[in-house]
Amino acid sequence: MILVTGATGTVGRLVLEALPTGQAVRVLAREPAGLTVPHPRVEVVRGGYGDETALLDALRGVRRALLVTSCVAGDDDALFIRAALAAGVEQVVKLSAGAVSDPLADDLITRWQRASEEALVSSGIAWTLLRPRSFMSNTLSWASSIQAEGLVRALYGRSANACVDPRDIADVAVRALTEDGHAGRAYTLTGPEPLTAFDQTQQLGRILGRPLRLEELTPDQARAALLRRHPEAVVEALLSSALRQRAGAKALVGHTVRELTGREPRSFRDWAGDHAGAFAPGTPGRVPGAP
Repeated sequence: MILVTGATGTVGRLVLEALPTGQAVRVLAREPAGLTVPHPRVEVVRGGYGDETALLDALRGVRRALLVTSCVAGDDDALFIRAALAAGVEQVVKLSAGAVSDPLADDLITRWQRASEEALVSSGIAWTLLRPRSFMSNTLSWASSIQAEGLVRALYGRSANACVDPRDIADVAVRALTEDGHAGRAYTLTGPEPLTAFDQTQQLGRILGRPLRLEELTPDQARAALLRRHPEAVVEALLSSALRQRAGAKALVGHTVRELTGREPRSFRDWAGDHAGAFAPGTPGRVPGAP
């Protein structure tokens, strides 16, 4: 039995879709109504990490689990690990972040992810760590301004990130969940090239067949926009992360996706072509989550 958490989110949803149809799968979800269940062998347990009864029910008989947490500085990882130990789970595949391996990254989000990784690694459960760079799907946050104004607003628009298609993260996660040989491994996951917001804007414009313009935000403008969606401590962490990106900390391209899947990682052009409808006029925009 495999347990998938975060199954209504960007990566968990794709993992659930990509798991073999013959595989017995269980899902832990606070809001099961938001699930897309791709095949009949998926069992759903309603609840969250703070619900000990639901968590133990979800972990009963599970051999491997995908752990996705998003409450920054919260104790969801610790709660899950404690329950997984009690249930006899053999291996946990944790969705983390590429910044964890950067010794210069010391913002709140990275410290939380680093501590969460350490809690798993020291738990005695076999572990696999997935450390992706920025999700290509984060550009969906531009959908409304592209639809209405043909405009992308971004901080440090000429700074590069080796962003990755969430489908590639999911493909690696499925291998770690269904194959042997991934325990004790930490995988940094990137796309095939470093891209700036300017590069992405240009590529989206060509795919959509319309001119798009990039407007660079000042740090104060970016802070004000982020404060409308996040607590101040998280906003400061995101701004610190953007500064590291401007310094080149996120531009390195790795080869893990190719090594584990046997194919090249998907390009941003691939991702954008498959999701062009989200940016078309009259299509409601969606702001995805990202760890």
